Amino acid sequence: GEDGPTHHGALDISYLRCIQELILTAPKNGNEFRNLLHTALNIHDKPFAIRYPKSSSIEFDDFGQMELLPIGSWEVCKEGKDGVILAVGPMVYKALQVAKKLKHNGINLEVVNCRFIKPMDVSYLSNAAMKFSSFITLEESNVSGGFGDGVASWLLENNFKGKLKRLGLPDSFVQHGSREEILKSIGLDSDSLFHQVKSILDPN
Repeated sequence: GEDGPTHHGALDISYLRCIQELILTAPKNGNEFRNLLHTALNIHDKPFAIRYPKSSSIEFDDFGQMELLPIGSWEVCKEGKDGVILAVGPMVYKALQVAKKLKHNGINLEVVNCRFIKPMDVSYLSNAAMKFSSFITLEESNVSGGFGDGVASWLLENNFKGKLKRLGLPDSFVQHGSREEILKSIGLDSDSLFHQVKSILDPN
Protein backbone atom coordinates (compact mmCIF):
# COMPACT_ATOMS: atom_id res chain seq x y z
CA GLY A 1 0.00 0.00 0.00
CA GLU A 2 0.87 3.67 0.04
CA ASP A 3 3.01 5.23 2.74
CA GLY A 4 1.59 7.01 5.79
CA PRO A 5 2.70 10.04 7.85
CA THR A 6 5.73 8.31 9.41
CA HIS A 7 7.04 6.75 6.18
CA HIS A 8 7.13 9.54 3.60
CA GLY A 9 10.84 10.23 4.03
CA ALA A 10 10.00 13.86 4.75
CA LEU A 11 12.70 14.39 7.35
CA ASP A 12 15.80 12.65 6.01
CA ILE A 13 17.36 15.64 4.25
CA SER A 14 16.90 17.79 7.36
CA TYR A 15 18.48 15.34 9.79
CA LEU A 16 21.27 14.21 7.44
CA ARG A 17 22.38 17.71 6.46
CA CYS A 18 23.72 18.35 9.96
CA ILE A 19 26.08 15.36 9.99
CA GLN A 20 29.68 16.46 9.55
CA GLU A 21 31.59 15.19 6.50
CA LEU A 22 28.50 13.44 5.11
CA ILE A 23 27.91 13.62 1.35
CA LEU A 24 24.15 13.79 0.76
CA THR A 25 22.66 13.19 -2.68
CA ALA A 26 19.33 12.71 -4.47
CA PRO A 27 19.11 11.35 -8.04
CA LYS A 28 16.49 12.61 -10.45
CA ASN A 29 16.07 9.17 -12.05
CA GLY A 30 17.38 5.62 -12.16
CA ASN A 31 20.34 6.37 -14.40
CA GLU A 32 21.58 9.08 -12.07
CA PHE A 33 21.02 6.79 -9.10
CA ARG A 34 23.40 4.29 -10.71
CA ASN A 35 25.98 7.04 -11.27
CA LEU A 36 25.70 8.26 -7.67
CA LEU A 37 26.03 4.71 -6.34
CA HIS A 38 29.12 4.19 -8.52
CA THR A 39 30.51 7.49 -7.24
CA ALA A 40 29.78 6.51 -3.63
CA LEU A 41 31.61 3.21 -4.00
CA ASN A 42 34.69 5.10 -5.18
CA ILE A 43 34.70 7.50 -2.22
CA HIS A 44 36.67 5.99 0.65
CA ASP A 45 37.12 8.79 3.16
CA LYS A 46 33.57 10.07 3.77
CA PRO A 47 30.10 8.61 4.37
CA PHE A 48 27.79 8.91 1.35
CA ALA A 49 23.97 8.94 1.44
CA ILE A 50 21.68 8.56 -1.57
CA ARG A 51 18.04 9.55 -1.26
CA TYR A 52 15.93 7.65 -3.77
CA PRO A 53 12.11 7.84 -3.75
CA LYS A 54 9.87 5.32 -5.45
CA SER A 55 9.83 7.26 -8.69
CA SER A 56 13.62 7.09 -9.11
CA SER A 57 13.26 4.05 -11.41
CA ILE A 58 12.05 6.26 -14.27
CA GLU A 59 14.48 6.72 -17.16
CA PHE A 60 16.62 3.71 -16.36
CA ASP A 61 18.71 2.29 -19.19
CA ASP A 62 19.58 -1.36 -18.54
CA PHE A 63 22.62 -1.05 -20.80
CA GLY A 64 23.78 2.35 -19.58
CA GLN A 65 27.34 2.90 -18.41
CA MET A 66 28.31 3.98 -14.90
CA GLU A 67 29.72 7.49 -14.59
CA LEU A 68 31.70 9.12 -11.81
CA LEU A 69 30.11 12.42 -10.85
CA PRO A 70 32.23 15.24 -9.40
CA ILE A 71 31.35 15.70 -5.73
CA GLY A 72 29.12 18.73 -5.26
CA SER A 73 28.32 19.13 -8.96
CA TRP A 74 24.91 20.24 -10.18
CA GLU A 75 23.42 19.90 -13.66
CA VAL A 76 21.77 22.73 -15.59
CA CYS A 77 18.85 21.00 -17.32
CA LYS A 78 17.46 24.14 -18.94
CA GLU A 79 19.07 27.55 -19.26
CA GLY A 80 17.07 30.69 -18.52
CA LYS A 81 17.41 34.37 -17.74
CA ASP A 82 14.39 35.42 -15.64
CA GLY A 83 14.99 33.32 -12.54
CA VAL A 84 16.26 29.93 -11.43
CA ILE A 85 14.62 26.94 -9.77
CA LEU A 86 16.96 24.62 -7.88
CA ALA A 87 15.25 21.23 -7.79
CA VAL A 88 16.11 18.07 -5.87
CA GLY A 89 15.51 14.49 -7.05
CA PRO A 90 12.50 13.72 -9.28
CA MET A 91 11.15 17.21 -8.58
CA VAL A 92 13.49 18.21 -11.41
CA TYR A 93 10.80 16.91 -13.78
CA LYS A 94 8.12 19.00 -12.09
CA ALA A 95 10.40 22.01 -12.46
CA LEU A 96 10.90 21.33 -16.17
CA GLN A 97 7.13 21.06 -16.68
CA VAL A 98 6.67 24.40 -14.92
CA ALA A 99 9.42 26.00 -17.02
CA LYS A 100 7.76 24.77 -20.21
CA LYS A 101 4.43 26.34 -19.20
CA LEU A 102 6.11 29.57 -18.14
CA LYS A 103 7.79 29.88 -21.51
CA HIS A 104 4.33 30.33 -23.06
CA ASN A 105 3.88 33.24 -20.67
CA GLY A 106 7.09 34.91 -21.76
CA ILE A 107 9.09 33.81 -18.69
CA ASN A 108 12.39 32.02 -19.25
CA LEU A 109 13.17 29.96 -16.15
CA GLU A 110 16.47 28.17 -15.57
CA VAL A 111 16.15 24.65 -14.12
CA VAL A 112 18.97 23.03 -12.17
CA ASN A 113 19.24 19.43 -11.00
CA CYS A 114 20.75 19.75 -7.51
CA ARG A 115 21.76 16.12 -7.20
CA PHE A 116 24.27 16.98 -4.46
CA ILE A 117 22.42 18.40 -1.49
CA LYS A 118 25.62 18.48 0.54
CA PRO A 119 28.08 19.76 -0.46
CA MET A 120 26.30 22.22 -2.71
CA ASP A 121 27.66 23.49 -6.00
CA VAL A 122 28.98 26.79 -4.67
CA SER A 123 30.60 27.59 -8.01
CA TYR A 124 27.19 27.52 -9.69
CA LEU A 125 25.60 29.46 -6.82
CA SER A 126 28.25 32.17 -7.05
CA ASN A 127 27.59 32.70 -10.75
CA ALA A 128 23.82 32.41 -10.40
CA ALA A 129 23.72 34.99 -7.59
CA MET A 130 25.16 37.52 -10.02
CA LYS A 131 22.87 36.47 -12.87
CA PHE A 132 19.46 36.08 -11.20
CA SER A 133 17.41 38.21 -8.83
CA SER A 134 14.98 35.38 -8.01
CA PHE A 135 15.79 31.94 -6.60
CA ILE A 136 13.30 29.12 -5.97
CA THR A 137 14.20 25.85 -4.27
CA LEU A 138 12.05 22.76 -4.78
CA GLU A 139 12.33 19.58 -2.73
CA GLU A 140 10.17 16.59 -1.89
CA SER A 141 10.95 16.86 1.81
CA ASN A 142 10.35 19.07 4.83
CA VAL A 143 11.25 22.70 4.09
CA SER A 144 12.36 23.23 7.69
CA GLY A 145 16.07 22.39 7.80
CA GLY A 146 16.03 21.06 4.25
CA PHE A 147 17.90 21.80 1.03
CA GLY A 148 16.26 25.22 0.67
CA ASP A 149 17.58 26.24 4.08
CA GLY A 150 21.10 25.40 2.91
CA VAL A 151 20.68 27.57 -0.17
CA ALA A 152 19.12 30.37 1.89
CA SER A 153 22.04 30.35 4.34
CA TRP A 154 24.58 30.51 1.53
CA LEU A 155 22.79 33.37 -0.22
CA LEU A 156 22.42 35.33 3.02
CA GLU A 157 26.05 34.90 3.97
CA ASN A 158 27.10 36.01 0.49
CA ASN A 159 25.01 39.21 0.54
CA PHE A 160 22.39 38.19 -2.01
CA LYS A 161 19.81 40.99 -2.25
CA GLY A 162 17.17 39.29 -4.40
CA LYS A 163 14.14 37.07 -3.71
CA LEU A 164 14.18 33.48 -2.46
CA LYS A 165 11.22 31.11 -2.14
CA ARG A 166 11.55 27.64 -0.62
CA LEU A 167 9.02 25.06 -1.81
CA GLY A 168 8.64 21.66 -0.18
CA LEU A 169 6.68 19.73 2.42
CA PRO A 170 5.04 21.75 5.21
CA ASP A 171 6.21 21.69 8.82
CA SER A 172 3.47 19.21 9.72
CA PHE A 173 2.84 15.52 9.15
CA VAL A 174 1.49 14.65 5.70
CA GLN A 175 -1.25 12.03 5.69
CA HIS A 176 -1.58 8.70 3.87
CA GLY A 177 -1.87 8.69 0.09
CA SER A 178 -0.16 8.11 -3.23
CA ARG A 179 2.76 10.31 -4.19
CA GLU A 180 0.76 12.30 -6.73
CA GLU A 181 -2.22 12.71 -4.39
CA ILE A 182 0.03 14.03 -1.66
CA LEU A 183 1.93 16.40 -3.95
CA LYS A 184 -1.35 17.85 -5.15
CA SER A 185 -2.72 18.23 -1.62
CA ILE A 186 0.32 20.28 -0.54
CA GLY A 187 0.64 22.35 -3.71
CA LEU A 188 3.62 20.57 -5.26
CA ASP A 189 1.87 19.23 -8.37
CA SER A 190 2.72 20.82 -11.73
CA ASP A 191 -0.32 23.10 -11.92
CA SER A 192 0.06 24.43 -8.38
CA LEU A 193 3.78 24.94 -8.84
CA PHE A 194 3.18 26.83 -12.07
CA HIS A 195 0.95 29.37 -10.33
CA GLN A 196 3.31 29.70 -7.36
CA VAL A 197 6.42 30.18 -9.46
CA LYS A 198 4.66 32.56 -11.86
CA SER A 199 3.53 34.75 -8.94
CA ILE A 200 7.12 34.90 -7.67
CA LEU A 201 8.69 35.79 -11.02
CA ASP A 202 5.81 37.89 -12.36
CA PRO A 203 3.83 39.33 -9.40
CA ASN A 204 1.78 41.52 -11.76
